[in-house]
Amino acid sequence: MIEEFKKFIMRGNVLDMAVGIIIGAAFGKIVTSFVNDLLMPPLGLILGHVDFSNLFINLSSKEVATLAEAKAAGLPVIAYGAFLNSVVDFLIVAFAIFMLIRQVNRLMPQKEAEPEAPKRLCPYCKSEIAEDATRCPHCTSEV
Repeated sequence: MIEEFKKFIMRGNVLDMAVGIIIGAAFGKIVTSFVNDLLMPPLGLILGHVDFSNLFINLSSKEVATLAEAKAAGLPVIAYGAFLNSVVDFLIVAFAIFMLIRQVNRLMPQKEAEPEAPKRLCPYCKSEIAEDATRCPHCTSEV
């Protein structure tokens, strides 16, 4: 069983997938930092000094000024600012992956379409059969 597990782990696609997941996680951290630390602060400034990470809806009757206070008090809140940051984060990651795949597809050699074998119709059932067939695979008539 151990040998079988080693074979499974050492297959190329499993290792490639593991490397992709690790790089993807690191890339995700970079993009999250970009969104939270570089993109959203100027956007919040342009929209009237709004800190998106601090936007929330308080579901309790107790008044709090910040999301941190609400969380520290254990109050139920809807932290839609953090959700907005996550949506922007996702859109940036999705766009970056789209651009990467697009460039890879441009660099990869295009496969030429293989010519199809000539086809003909069976005189009995009118199904398509190979040009060199001696018997129809559909009605089994000799052709």
